[in-house]
Amino acid sequence: MLKIIGGFDVCAIGAGTRDVFIKSTHFERTPDADAPDGFNACFPMGAKIALDEVIFETGGGATNAAVTLRRFGLKTTCVCSLGQDQNAQDVIRVLKDNRVDTRGIQIKSDFKTAYSIILLAGSGQRSILVYRGAANKLNLQQLPWSKIRSRWTYLTSLGGDLKKNKDIINHTRRLNSKLAWNPGNNELRLGLAKLKPLIQQTHILILNREESAMLAATGPSNLNKIVKTLGQLPIAALVITDGKKGAYVYDVQNREFLFSPALPGKRINTTGAGDAFGSGFTAGYIKTQDCSVGLRTGMLNSLGVITHMGAKAGILKQYPSDSQMKKVKIKYLKISGK
Repeated sequence: MLKIIGGFDVCAIGAGTRDVFIKSTHFERTPDADAPDGFNACFPMGAKIALDEVIFETGGGATNAAVTLRRFGLKTTCVCSLGQDQNAQDVIRVLKDNRVDTRGIQIKSDFKTAYSIILLAGSGQRSILVYRGAANKLNLQQLPWSKIRSRWTYLTSLGGDLKKNKDIINHTRRLNSKLAWNPGNNELRLGLAKLKPLIQQTHILILNREESAMLAATGPSNLNKIVKTLGQLPIAALVITDGKKGAYVYDVQNREFLFSPALPGKRINTTGAGDAFGSGFTAGYIKTQDCSVGLRTGMLNSLGVITHMGAKAGILKQYPSDSQMKKVKIKYLKISGK
């Protein structure tokens, strides 16, 4: 039995953003071996580019995760920093519409709400222009900690601010709140040596394959070394998403390595897919303490997101049914001793 130390099941901490999706078949692709997807999106300066579609949504790791966790039946509060503007009102409205508590949200009058412009090429590939704005201005000393206590904390990227990560993670430990941590690239670039003391206080560590390789100081193809290096840390579960291929979970406590191939469905947009999987996994794990259940709930939730435009549009309306769960296939893999 988990010791309940507050009124919430989960507190989701990170960013809240206004997202605008701009889709055009006129974004030209040019090959570039150094680009993340192998291509650059190009358009001529000084020209007018016809757009096929423009969609306004809300995003950010904290708000995306909070909506999933709440829809999956967990009483959830959200902590993020927003500007004093219409975009902030829209972010808060979406959270309240989903019955997420918002008393931990801070409003910064001197900054604008974080803004992401997602450029979508006709191929479905994307580039994201990011303005972090108020998202970087979260003041931990001003948070009403006594009012947002929770059994679990779901921590997403804080823009690489090591001190804020330390303060939050140490705070969760003092309150006996278990931690699911989904750090971003800015945190991971600090390296395993600096992050290890924080990971040692983490229950669920959530990364994509490239991020896990960065942390393990190896190449993305060396999955065996990734799991052996990170799986030795005193965590309960190592979660590794792998894009179109699917996702892996290493159940550290039971020493089981699970893989689920990607579910069939037309990929329209991948923005928010990582948040959907990570929070979906965490919700399933919180409810059952079972990594295989978490893998199923994560896969189903991420499928919903990638088949819709926007980070929240495809989030499942409720916790998956047994019939939905059975659609997710799981393989048990072996880890080489080398």
